[in-house]
Amino acid sequence: MAFLSSFKSTVFLWVLVMSACGNTEKSSKNTEADIIGNTVLEEQKAIIVGANRTLEYLELLKEKKVGIVANQTSVIFKETRIKKKETREYTHLVDSLLSLNIDIKKVFAPEHGFRGQADAGEKVKDGLDTKTGLPLISLYGKNRKPSKELLQDLDVVLFDIQDVGVRFYTYIATLQLVMEASAELDIPVIVLDRPNPNGHYVDGPTMKKEHTSFLGMTAIPLVYGMTIGEYANMINEEGWLENKSKVDLTVIPLENYNHKSEYSLAIRPSPNLPNDTAINLYPSLGLFEGTNINAGRGTEFQFQRYGASFLDSTQYSFRYWPRPNFGSKSPKENGKVCYGKDLSEFPKLSEVSLNWIIDAYKNTMDKTKVFNTSGFTKHAGTEKLQQQIEAGLSEEEIKKSWKSDLDKFKKIRAKYLLYD
Repeated sequence: MAFLSSFKSTVFLWVLVMSACGNTEKSSKNTEADIIGNTVLEEQKAIIVGANRTLEYLELLKEKKVGIVANQTSVIFKETRIKKKETREYTHLVDSLLSLNIDIKKVFAPEHGFRGQADAGEKVKDGLDTKTGLPLISLYGKNRKPSKELLQDLDVVLFDIQDVGVRFYTYIATLQLVMEASAELDIPVIVLDRPNPNGHYVDGPTMKKEHTSFLGMTAIPLVYGMTIGEYANMINEEGWLENKSKVDLTVIPLENYNHKSEYSLAIRPSPNLPNDTAINLYPSLGLFEGTNINAGRGTEFQFQRYGASFLDSTQYSFRYWPRPNFGSKSPKENGKVCYGKDLSEFPKLSEVSLNWIIDAYKNTMDKTKVFNTSGFTKHAGTEKLQQQIEAGLSEEEIKKSWKSDLDKFKKIRAKYLLYD
């Protein structure tokens, strides 16, 4: 039965993409190659994202008024192999569903916007999508939780956003608030699952309740090792929604995925995560977001380097100059020479590294310049980490203080894992 289901999904998806992706300009000569490509990749156990498993959720949307929480990563992939060369094409989920006459009423946009072009922290405005004419409702402006007025005309909410598995990456906060608002009106939520490129480990300080914010709404570690679908189940079942309410939740799972799977994102999930290296280093270098030290914003190597004009130039041979660019209109240390380290060739991590932030603090000419204390606490989830760094504790000593909380979380996490 599993094989039959997989075969039906593959055939249906091929038909769907050929009709919905706007590929009518391709000649019929490519048809055989496209089918062969899907077959070859299926044999190779290619990861199939939730959005691609249309047979599993299309019936749940038919004759329903649908709201979609989406951004530039919300796509249906088409895998092909033409003349032995693999290519990856895709169509946006919204475009595909509209072509199938699904009644989409509005699109809700998270941080960075529907097309993913806004700076980190930049407010996203409501408006209309120029391509589809659909209303765009910002969930990163004056409202971060959809109001009852915005949801009351909907029958179902579909959530499909690529996450990177780091607590202060705000898409999981948006997920939680959407679930909460939907629960209040008894509106079902469907989450289309996607791989977590940092899903192979759990590490970092755990969020303390007194420091919860949009950068961390629940008591989870910095890196929590779950897909967004698994995390949605945890939110719902652990009573983390307001008043311990529950939403009618359906997760469309991945196929051929486990937490050790290698997965390279085809689309950058936000403007300043341009490649696999940046995504892998983000849990560690993202801690610099709560300091006055630049972590590569304003360069083409975001979250692959760090530096500042006030670091000791005698301790660093690497230097760079941040300038406004795509994704960072006003980077830290704009136009100044930054002394620091280049990590663009650093091997893949399976843990949070504190070595770089400890190194930067030790080699700062004026230590009062390092921490933006309020911002750092929100990112770390606790006041303790800054205190430990300032006290001169080693990475090993600091990590020992995380162990008890991490062990407790792993026991909870185990209940909601959908994949090995």
